[in-house]
Formats: sequence, structure tokens, C-alpha cells
Amino acid sequence: MRIGTDGSFELTYCTNIHPGNGLQEVLANLRNYAPALRERLAPDKPFGVGLRLSGRESSELLQDDRLQRFKDLLDEHGLYVFTLNGFPHGPFHRQAVKADVHAPDWRSEERVEYTVRLAEILAYLLPEGSDGGISTSPLSYKPWVGHGDVTVWKRVTHQVVRVVEALVRLRDSGGKLVHLDIEPEPDGLLENSVEVVRFYEEWLLTAGAQQLAGSTGVSVEEARALLLDHVRVCLDTCHMSLAYEDPGPVLDRFEEAGIRVGKVQISSALKAILPAGTAWRETLERSLLPFAESTYLHQIVQRNRDGTLKRYHDLAGNISRVHDADAEQWRIHFHVPIFVKRYGEFYSTQDDIRRVFDLLRRRAFCRHLEIETYTWEVLPPDLKLDLLESIHREYTWVRDAFA
Repeated sequence: MRIGTDGSFELTYCTNIHPGNGLQEVLANLRNYAPALRERLAPDKPFGVGLRLSGRESSELLQDDRLQRFKDLLDEHGLYVFTLNGFPHGPFHRQAVKADVHAPDWRSEERVEYTVRLAEILAYLLPEGSDGGISTSPLSYKPWVGHGDVTVWKRVTHQVVRVVEALVRLRDSGGKLVHLDIEPEPDGLLENSVEVVRFYEEWLLTAGAQQLAGSTGVSVEEARALLLDHVRVCLDTCHMSLAYEDPGPVLDRFEEAGIRVGKVQISSALKAILPAGTAWRETLERSLLPFAESTYLHQIVQRNRDGTLKRYHDLAGNISRVHDADAEQWRIHFHVPIFVKRYGEFYSTQDDIRRVFDLLRRRAFCRHLEIETYTWEVLPPDLKLDLLESIHREYTWVRDAFA
């Protein structure tokens, strides 16, 4: 679905919201939702899909003639794919995911092989003249990595460059530009814009450029240009809010380093304002209990009255810390519906989405937008609605807010 005054922004939703394991369930979810959404939102126009494929599903899709049959299915329903979610490798619903969402991380062979499979799939599915992005994990999970472990940084840089080598070959053979979009994440090895820039400047554009130059036969300067073309950032608005980052300075920081944004994921975090006194905090403590569910990590980033930040790895087990007298605000990594600004005692970070939209209109720093509220199954009951109606409502909120 295209939005904006000139229709130059492509809007989709990520199919990671649908429970299901295996290619047949992916196909069933696609048939059940995408054509109905197209009919409601953009009848008689091509309708973009943000496709999520697990490691297993990416292998299944590349067997026999399944990829061509998948493309035929998309064509039949007026659908096309311009972005893939390659962050979660395994099952993503109806079982504990927690920190395993980062596994395998970028030290592993399977992360490389999985991402290359996704690149092959996306290059095949992309419409002519379009580029496409694959969002991926923030390299690893911080608690798994020793502080300052140089061997880890060398390894993940080496592995990312191996994927870029494959992306360069794909572009040379078929003309399709596919980029890897690294997604900063709470507790990720890359958690905020400062850490992203540091990775580029200290590793990717130095040792990584030397590696790519050696494997492709181009100069180091040309290798840096290829890396900046093929390795971009997935800017998730929920994650940016959790880092208490202002989108304007974030974009300025990226631009100064030559880093591009490959995809904006539109999502909201849960926000709690913590006034002094105990009565209101006791109410908040009770109201937070339904959000402490067992499937995903829901990190807390606490802003103290002196402006410092304090982090907790998960809401579960830490709700009582809402009584910390130094705390003035909690932001919780729980992707709540983007069309709701306030519910009960809580707020969302919807205002940060609006700030990003304003920058998109003025600076057009990215053309690919993806709604990524994946928590419908684990929301408290009073926030749950029919899934098709919920997705439709998110689309219409974005369209109206972006106008």
C-alpha cells in the first residue's frame, strides 16, 4: 500500500504477527489476511507484504519449484514482497521465545546461511526496479557476550561481510539490490544509534572493508561504498523510544557516518509515568501484571530523576521495582497497538512515531515502512480485538497520521 502525497512510501505489515510453523501455515495466513486487507485498503492496486520466514520455512521455500509457485500465488492476489523479517530464526509464537529470539546470533554459520537464503528469495520476488531489505538481529544478545570481547566483534564483522559478498553477487547477476537492515534492540549487542555508528566506524568500514576488498577485487574505498549500500539500519520506533533517543539527532548521526535506513518499523512501547508517592505506584504495579507474560522478553528501561537510565532484562520478576524512588518513567519493550495513545494507567510512545513521520515527510530518508505489532496473542484481554480488524485499524491510523 502506497502512502504520502506522491505515493512514494511503501507501507506493509509484518506477517510475524501470525502464529504458525512451516511453509504451509505461512501460506494459509497469507491467503487468510493479505487479500482481505488489500480489498479494504487498496483495491485494484498492488499490495505489498512484509514477509517473515523462519529458518525452516526459508529452506522449504527454496525446494523444487516452490518459490515460483509462491510468486504465482502473490501475483494471483495482487500481492508483492519488498521486505523480509530475518530477525527471529525459529518459532515465534505459542512457546517461550525470550532471549532465544537472538539465536543463532551472527557468530554462527546458520545465521549467515539463513540470511543468504532469504536474500535469494527476496531477489526472486522483488518487482523490477525495486530494492528490498532483510531486517536482522543486532548481531547478538549482550548478556551472551563478554564486555569488550574483540574476538566477538571480529567474528560478527566477518560473518556480515560474507553475506554482503552474496548480496553483491546477486546484484551483479540479476540487477536486484538487496540490503541487510540491522535492527538495534534492547539488550542487543547493538542497542542504540551510538552503538550502531561505532560498529560501522570501528569494524564494518575498516576490517570489514579490507575483507570485502580482498574477496571481490575492488579497492577498499569501493568496498566501503558497497558496505554502505548493502548494510543499512532497520529503525524500529519502539526500540528507539526505549533508548530514549530523539529521531532527529539519530538520523543526523547516521547521515554523518554515511549510514542509510533501509526500513522503518512502526511500533509502540508501553510507557508508565512514575510520580512521587506510593499509592499510584501500587496501582501501576497491579496493572502491569497482565503484561508480564512468558513468551517474549519485555525489557524495562527506567529513566531516573537525574536523567540517568537503568535497565532490567524482563518485566517478569521486576514489577516491584516500580517503587524505586529515583525512577520517574518506565518504558517497557512490549509492542502495544500503535493506534492507541493511552489505555488505563499507561501511555504508549505513539508521539515518537509521529516525530519519525514528520522527518520522513521532510527528509524522505527511507521509503519502506512496516507495521510491527506482533503481540496480539499475548495482549491483556481488554486490548485484544479481531485480528483482521486490528491490522486494518493500524493501517488506517498510519495513513491518517502520515497525511
